[in-house]
Amino acid sequence: MFNTIVVGANDTAVARETVITAATLAAAMGADLHIVAAITNEQGPNRTEQGGYIHDDHPAATLVVDLQGLAKEHGVEANMHASTESPAHAVVNIAEHVDADLIVVGNKGLTGARRMLGSVPSHVAHSAHCSVMIIDTRGTA
Repeated sequence: MFNTIVVGANDTAVARETVITAATLAAAMGADLHIVAAITNEQGPNRTEQGGYIHDDHPAATLVVDLQGLAKEHGVEANMHASTESPAHAVVNIAEHVDADLIVVGNKGLTGARRMLGSVPSHVAHSAHCSVMIIDTRGTA
């Protein structure tokens, strides 16, 4: 049913749960999996007081290596994408670039005022040119 799946992730337990769901689904369907880690230049570890990064590698690049291992543990070799775009834009843009037919996101941020004002899952759901699966991650620490 789905041939190319894209999932956005960061270094949170919620994102890891979303990657596990996407990897399990991709493995079961024989689909390609693309993991997008987006950390803007204003975020992330290893920041200097001047605002740059101590290491040449952007933190998203390190994160995707960890997430690739997580996907492999769940039966699929993932294609990795590190981005400095906003998370929602990065996921939608990569999905378009790889001609994805499914984007998987967690529902964190879809409660209260954020549901009305916007969140990554909401932006992805309204901007994607393919199906979007929003999984329940509310119980994830």
